[in-house]
Amino acid sequence: MEQLSPLIDSLQDRLAPWLATAQDWAASPAAWSQFVLLGMAWVMAHLLGRRFRTQLSALITPPEGASGPFAMIRRWSLLLLPLLVPLLAYGLTAVGEAFTRSLFGSGAVIAFGKRVFLFMAARAFAQDILREPFLRLLGRYVLVPAAALYALGALGPIVTWLESLTIELGNIHFSVMALIRGVIAGSLLFWMGAWSNRQSASYIKAQKDLRPATRELAAKATEIAIFGAAFLLLMSIMGINLTAVAVLGGALGVGVGLGLQQIAANFVSGIILLIEGQTTVGDYVELDGGEKGTIVRMTARACILETFDGKWIVVPNEHFITSRVVNYSDQGSANRYEVSFQVTYETDLERVADVVVPAVAALPFVLKAPEGPDCELAGFGESGVDFSLEYWVNGIDDGKNKYASQVRMEVWRALTAAGIAMPYPHRVVEIRGTLPA
Repeated sequence: MEQLSPLIDSLQDRLAPWLATAQDWAASPAAWSQFVLLGMAWVMAHLLGRRFRTQLSALITPPEGASGPFAMIRRWSLLLLPLLVPLLAYGLTAVGEAFTRSLFGSGAVIAFGKRVFLFMAARAFAQDILREPFLRLLGRYVLVPAAALYALGALGPIVTWLESLTIELGNIHFSVMALIRGVIAGSLLFWMGAWSNRQSASYIKAQKDLRPATRELAAKATEIAIFGAAFLLLMSIMGINLTAVAVLGGALGVGVGLGLQQIAANFVSGIILLIEGQTTVGDYVELDGGEKGTIVRMTARACILETFDGKWIVVPNEHFITSRVVNYSDQGSANRYEVSFQVTYETDLERVADVVVPAVAALPFVLKAPEGPDCELAGFGESGVDFSLEYWVNGIDDGKNKYASQVRMEVWRALTAAGIAMPYPHRVVEIRGTLPA
């Protein structure tokens, strides 16, 4: 008990003002009268809330199927209806506070009641309104305890004590309260930043009038702006001198220049790609290294190509700037392809084009413009006459769209139906001299 006596004495010293205030209120008729007024304000708030809640709900609820910012605001306003009773009680108490002070000469109980009503509003906000798990956690363990301390009048002294405790990291000085405030504000700011980034990205990518590259650039620029603003605002809330951050940024820049050159080069190359729009999501490209596929995603560091067999290839953005890139087309543009075949030397060559061109032109994916199918004599081979058939299609023959295979099959069918044979390799063996007996 002797070891606990200092702690008990400290607690008694801290609780002594509150106990004295409670004794004064218990012995004061004016205080009891104010408690009665607070109870009346609470009962009246319940009656008014019960009467007006249904009417407010019908007034605020938007029409079924309504969309747009005003409809969204009205739906959000419906979520705030649980705050109606405590806020009405607070408002009624605030209206009668001046009268109470003039009547009783003191308004300490009324002021305490107002803080209690604010605590009830904070509790209802955290329990009944917040649905997001992170915000609900923040409300339960930060907002409600802070409102409880404020209602008891202890928030100010605790904040002052935490402000007196300082932390030093080199040239950076900040208090424990600034650290707590920074953790709370930082988590809230970056949650809001992530939410805003998702909303803005969805809105930007829904704008079909913009080129895919422009949409990607706008989404990335918005993301950088949102989180950059959140970081600067957090530094300001914590009270950290931005000059020290600038020095740290300078050192970071030297580190980027010395050790992170490739990352910086890929980042800048990604911005150039998005601005120029020469390659964008949906393009079918082939690089100097032989990688080819459809660009399915463009990030700040790399582009992701999807091959026809479903593999993803991550290609650094710098390769698109410093090396040769073959961009076959944007999505939906026309491309020309070619298939080769042979016929025997006994064939009437004038008939070949008349046989295969109409057959290939009848295929549903072969285009008439910018040019229809064209059959040309390509050369004279060892075993037969070489022909080349050129045709245009709307898309890429990338393995998923097997245009060449279907065209070759149609050429085979047309030649077979016309009685034109395709050669197989011939070899002539000449024997000189007399054969041995």
